[in-house]
Amino acid sequence: MLKRTLITSFDTWLPEQASNASDDLLALLLHRGVLGNNVHTLRRLPVQTDLASQLVISAINHVQPDLVLCLGMASHREWLSLESTGHDFETEQAYTTMLDLEQLCRGLAMTEVSHHAGTFVCNGLYCNLLKYLRMHNPATDCLFLHVPVLTIENQAALLADCIQVLQRLQVCG
Repeated sequence: MLKRTLITSFDTWLPEQASNASDDLLALLLHRGVLGNNVHTLRRLPVQTDLASQLVISAINHVQPDLVLCLGMASHREWLSLESTGHDFETEQAYTTMLDLEQLCRGLAMTEVSHHAGTFVCNGLYCNLLKYLRMHNPATDCLFLHVPVLTIENQAALLADCIQVLQRLQVCG
């Protein structure tokens, strides 16, 4: 049985950005029809940690997903990055996903495990969600996936890897 899933993406944050790679990838997944009725999306989150966290937590409470998958853009990376940890830099605490990331990316051409979700909104959202889910719904898995800028050269390979990750997570058939 496929997991009830909530997938999120971000909006742009700089005036010169035409789009955000996280939303571009989600749009491709939707366009290809690989996401079923079990998948709910929350697209173009504001690039503000507190507001994005509030919106996603509200969606979690409404959807009651088995899995929350957050997509964020990492323009300096070349591969999809499965983030292991969200860091709370104020309290110096770290929150780690319970998913087996090595298994999720095994054999994939353009996917790696990362242990640093950055110092911007992506990390803040991931940390807030991992902390929230640990306290309120520990059975719900959570994963943050950083997406490089999509180009003509990398788009097909990144999309194929993302679909493989979703299949391994039991999000799509």
